[in-house]
Amino acid sequence: MLNALICVVRRDLLLAFRRRSDVLTTLFFFIIVASLFPLGVGPEPQLLRTMAPGILWVAALLASMLALGRLFALDYADGTLEQMVLSSEPLTIIVIGKVIAHWIVSGLPLVLLAPVLAIQFDLPASSVAVLFVSLLLGTPVLSLVGSIGAALTLGVRGGGVLVALLVLPLYIPVLIFGAGSVGAEASGVGATAHLLLLGGALAGAAALAPWATAAGLRIAVE
Repeated sequence: MLNALICVVRRDLLLAFRRRSDVLTTLFFFIIVASLFPLGVGPEPQLLRTMAPGILWVAALLASMLALGRLFALDYADGTLEQMVLSSEPLTIIVIGKVIAHWIVSGLPLVLLAPVLAIQFDLPASSVAVLFVSLLLGTPVLSLVGSIGAALTLGVRGGGVLVALLVLPLYIPVLIFGAGSVGAEASGVGATAHLLLLGGALAGAAALAPWATAAGLRIAVE
């Protein structure tokens, strides 16, 4: 199973690097959305520091959701997904491998870029560290939960809109705890509780989302 997982991750990473434009689209979207807000609201430092956690988390959430369309669509279009469903390896392991590759391509760059973008919001170093940790815990949850929506809308006309309608309500707790952790750290309350909740959400999503996604893929193939 471990060899199958590694092969799926390696395959999806190679395919992603061959389509660099898709990866860069997600990154540029995140950068543009996060950079436009300081220009729009003005140079007031206190206002920017207050808005920064929500802005950066919303930008990361939307950028992550933008990348959901390519999670299974190409494999579904060329028939590879049917071979994955019929293979001797558990479909859940294949789903986990694809989600890991998706997060490495679309989630990890957002985590690494966020501290750099936080500079333009004048966030203190402690808040930037909490922002980094919250995104490191939260973006995998976005990929795992988003995989369920991507599987359920696979092959459906207007699937992009349906994915947004399905996953956005499930994204809201992650957004609240992620942005709230930075605000709690800035106010002196401490971000431990929020980060623990994000960790619990990650553990729950890692345990349940692959099974739900695999069931959705079987329905789509049938």
